[in-house]
Amino acid sequence: MRVIIQRTKEASVSIEESVVGEITHGFVLLVGIEEEDQQEDIEYLVRKISNMRIFEDTQGKMNLSIEDVGGEILSISQFTLHADTKKGNRPSFIKAAKPDTAIPVYDAFNAQLRASGLTVQTGVFGADMQVSLVNDGPVTIIIDSKQR
Repeated sequence: MRVIIQRTKEASVSIEESVVGEITHGFVLLVGIEEEDQQEDIEYLVRKISNMRIFEDTQGKMNLSIEDVGGEILSISQFTLHADTKKGNRPSFIKAAKPDTAIPVYDAFNAQLRASGLTVQTGVFGADMQVSLVNDGPVTIIIDSKQR
């Protein structure tokens, strides 16, 4: 699994001009799933994301987690995170999981984030979504469960 974390002041996701998820401050997570991703990938990413200290403390140092600041998560599925661009100019998405594999993994990932005590909003898997956010910092971090 690959996740891009964007620290945000606010964010929302819309489908056909209707907001389906929004948060005040926290993380926008762009989540890409590969065919071989399993429960251990979910557990690793949930642990990293919930404990990632990238919010500023009173000294202005990135030292606080999303739990410490009472932040929320907007989780968006994004198969394009597994684009292979080595050949030609048209990306290949052969490594991205098919929906019948990816949806249960994505749902389990979000459920485990919620079980850890975080508030999680989502988009709709496979939908054409418009994501709006104010990137705070900007702070953007990429985590790949296969590169531990």
